[in-house]
Amino acid sequence: MRIAMVSEHASPLACITGEDAGGQNVHVAELATALAGLGHEVVVYTRRADTTSPDRVALADGVTVEHLRAGPVAAVGKDHLPPHMPEFGRRLRRAWAWWRPDVVHAHFWMSGAAAVPAAEAFGIPVFQTFHALGSVKRRFQGAADTSPPQRRGVERQVARASTMVVATSNEERDELLTWGVGPERVAVVPCGVDSTRFSPTGPVMERGRGPRVLSLGRLVPRKGVDTVVRAVAAVPEAELLVAGGPPPGELADDPEAVRLQAMAAQLRLRDRVRFLGCVDRVDVPALIRSVDIAVNVPWYEPFGISTLESMACGVPVIASRVGGHRDTVVPGRTGVLVPPRRPARLAESLRCLLADPGGREDLGKASRRRVEDLYTWEAVARATVDCYRAGASADVPRPRRPRTQVLERTVGTATGGED
Repeated sequence: MRIAMVSEHASPLACITGEDAGGQNVHVAELATALAGLGHEVVVYTRRADTTSPDRVALADGVTVEHLRAGPVAAVGKDHLPPHMPEFGRRLRRAWAWWRPDVVHAHFWMSGAAAVPAAEAFGIPVFQTFHALGSVKRRFQGAADTSPPQRRGVERQVARASTMVVATSNEERDELLTWGVGPERVAVVPCGVDSTRFSPTGPVMERGRGPRVLSLGRLVPRKGVDTVVRAVAAVPEAELLVAGGPPPGELADDPEAVRLQAMAAQLRLRDRVRFLGCVDRVDVPALIRSVDIAVNVPWYEPFGISTLESMACGVPVIASRVGGHRDTVVPGRTGVLVPPRRPARLAESLRCLLADPGGREDLGKASRRRVEDLYTWEAVARATVDCYRAGASADVPRPRRPRTQVLERTVGTATGGED
């Protein structure tokens, strides 16, 4: 099968420490590689952001990344990319005129806005993964949401025009159903994890004798790192490592890092909270293996890859009861779920788990088994191929004919937001 994956801002070649790079980059790279491992031919289309990269780059056997020009040939934050999506779509159409894929899989709302009109010209089915929904973001962030008002309307158009939406959690599926997308046209396929690299065995970062807690993820308010800092204040002797954000030398210029550091100082936690900044991906497994508990308590979370990575390493997790966490974490069996923004509840869970080494070991082993059963990239790739085949079957109603010109015009006037 020829598979075109569209990821307009999140190149699988990009360093994931960049401002607009993260889980989507990893997802696209790993899924494309796993699909190729099943015998499919994959081309990933992303926007050209520099003048030095070749037009076509081999990512892995059977996977090519193709850079398309759309807007400035320079790094541009995704906040400013929507006006360039019509041009990106036209480049896709030209590319598919000579290499016609069997299916198109778009990632993020802007990719879908570009891919749907381009694929319509050839009658190619489009599968859409949003990675985050603007409606959910607006619900939780309110006035702090920087997404353009057009985003939610464009997302709904893309969802209704796609052959099938591949959601990453059941909570996302429920949201999509409220948009009028038929249940037969929404499938749930989770994100995956490299279970070989993220495993209980391997190098371990040096640590002291006291209990160690990890918060791993982007330093943005919605991730709830402040909840973890406040909770650790009520957990005597526990050390908290905060991994994420800019490189260590740039933490002083990052508003969220400065806010969290000031909070730690106010709570007299300077000796117990360490801000590591961005940790190189190759060092993340060793970091995770060095901790007793991994905590991830965002206000909302489309999926939660860092939680899955900790589970793969056999480390017990405490996560907020939101988004993909409700699917990945089985309370009492693989970890603990707590309400977001409740530091007292989190502190209580931390104290209980830290006082129960045997319980932590049981949770960690069960977490690893769950990852091996459900969340390897091979399993995710096979489930994704099942979606492609189901979308082509006669049992799935055809999507509404997209209003191509309206879609292109709408996204072309948008200005972007965080995610």
